[in-house]
This record gives sequence, C-alpha cells and structure tokens, in this order.
Amino acid sequence: MIMNKPYYPNLEAEISKNGIRKKDIADRLGITPRAFSQKMNGETDFWWKEVKVVQNIFPEVPAEKLFDHERS
Repeated sequence: MIMNKPYYPNLEAEISKNGIRKKDIADRLGITPRAFSQKMNGETDFWWKEVKVVQNIFPEVPAEKLFDHERS
C-alpha cells in the first residue's frame, strides 16, 4: 500500500504529539470525521473559522506553521 505524505504535515505531527483524536477535532469543528480527513488530505479547504478553532487547540504553534504544506 502506498502512503501519501500528509498535506498538512505539521498539523498531523501536532495531533500525534499531543495524543489528540482526529474525531475530537472534527467534533470541535462541527464536521464529520470524514470531512476532517478530506481537509487534512487537501481534498477540501479549511474555512477560516475552522483554522481559528484548530489554532485554539494548539495555541503555542502559529497557524502559518500548522497549515503549511512543507514539514518544518
């Protein structure tokens, strides 16, 4: 099975590092886990209000870093 690189590698890393379930983030965003997965894979875009919610989950990491497409 071929694994694609995460579209938002820094956000993926923060989720993993902090032990947060993606379902819980989806719940906070008011979307389904599938919709969150589509956003994480770059299939659909995050809305600005969703970016702000995610930023509140990881306040120590700038949004520009969380939503960057390059791993830093």
